[in-house]
Amino acid sequence: MFTYRRTIRFHETDAAGVVYFANVLTLCHEAYEASLVDADVDVKAFFSRGDVAIPVVHASVDFRRPLVCGDTIAICLTPRQIDDSVFEITYRIHPEKSDVLVATALTRHVCIQTQPRERSALTPVLIQWLDRFSATQDSQES
Repeated sequence: MFTYRRTIRFHETDAAGVVYFANVLTLCHEAYEASLVDADVDVKAFFSRGDVAIPVVHASVDFRRPLVCGDTIAICLTPRQIDDSVFEITYRIHPEKSDVLVATALTRHVCIQTQPRERSALTPVLIQWLDRFSATQDSQES
């Protein structure tokens, strides 16, 4: 598991003063990027238009409580490998100093060769990242 902390900003909220629903996935993607950096992944190279891409093929969010400007949150993410070319990430979002969930989310990613846009095995960098933050690793450390 990896934990990312940040403060909700005004521009992320809607007219009702709560985080706009689509921005929750942006927050989750920020956490994903931060976990890659924490695992010493060169994100500039990782997200460049190279031979391999890792698109999101599914995303979902469940909302439990509102988030407003000034809230300090923690996003706990846990990746899990599904097969040799697919992984998913679960996200648990809560106030920084509380375990009360405000939202949960899930993203599923597929590794592909950019030409001819066919599935490909996860890269060694992704395997290393998965090994570091996966739920299996957490349960072994408990």
